[in-house]
Amino acid sequence: MTGATRHTRLLIIGSGPAGYTAGIYAARAALDPVLVQGLQPGGQLTITTDVENWPGDVTVLGPALMERMEAQARHIGVDVVTDMIASVDLSQHPFVAVGESGAPYRADTLVIATGAQARWLGLDSEQRYRGSGVSACATCDGFFFRGRTVAVVGGGNSAVEEALFLTNFATKVYLIHRRAALRADRTNQARLFANPRIEMIWASEVTEVVGDAGGRVVGAIDIRHLPSGAINRVPVDGLFVAIGHHPATELFRGQIALDDEGYAVTAPDSTATSVPGVFAAGDVRDKIFRQAVTSAAMGCMAALEAERWLAERGLAEAGRNAA
Repeated sequence: MTGATRHTRLLIIGSGPAGYTAGIYAARAALDPVLVQGLQPGGQLTITTDVENWPGDVTVLGPALMERMEAQARHIGVDVVTDMIASVDLSQHPFVAVGESGAPYRADTLVIATGAQARWLGLDSEQRYRGSGVSACATCDGFFFRGRTVAVVGGGNSAVEEALFLTNFATKVYLIHRRAALRADRTNQARLFANPRIEMIWASEVTEVVGDAGGRVVGAIDIRHLPSGAINRVPVDGLFVAIGHHPATELFRGQIALDDEGYAVTAPDSTATSVPGVFAAGDVRDKIFRQAVTSAAMGCMAALEAERWLAERGLAEAGRNAA
């Protein structure tokens, strides 16, 4: 489906906490923002179960939280579009984007809120127990494993930091790494090896996630020792996969500055990218915290910075959003 070019003062690509919050703040600034939801409306929280660290909610289901954000955005005036951006051209201004529907968009400013996806092990059983003991975020889900035994997979700083964080709750943490040495920096390694709650499992990989007696939640994992091929079943209550994330920036490669891992590079204390008028918010630029609340905060920043950028150029006054 194609149609007339839609011109907006602010186009938001992505519909997680960063995207919806950017939309809410932009609508309050009378920018008539257009938000294109993308492949996974609501982002990673739509595949999360209980969320207990969102301010104002003792507990809330991830999909329900994102439904509320979308409803608030629509209520306040964000034009939420069910489409996926297939191409962008940031070499001209206004910027041009084209949806997979064929719909063209022109934007005076752009907020990139396309997020990032955790890298998984690729096991069918891992997918089966995601949200039921399998997680990619210790900060999000560690609290649920108080007094339990858990395992972390990975060997970099993220994996070591996840293992250390989990010792605040779990009584036993296994760290499973494919190699015989960690990639994490020496400071993190020293903290890890000094922690009596953490046990290393070297040169090994997880081959299967096994359910408990009822088959509803994780009860154990099968671990293959790579040099010998021997498989050992280890009882655990949770498995945390910490082998990295994929920031969704392929669409912008060669157009904005990206770091070595593909995350959007922004100015200090800012969401401004290397292209004037283009801002990046949420997990697409944050590889450290990756929390819903920090993504939402960056969405706020991006909208306010976009409004300021438009005002400085005399583009923030007149509504020019046309269907």
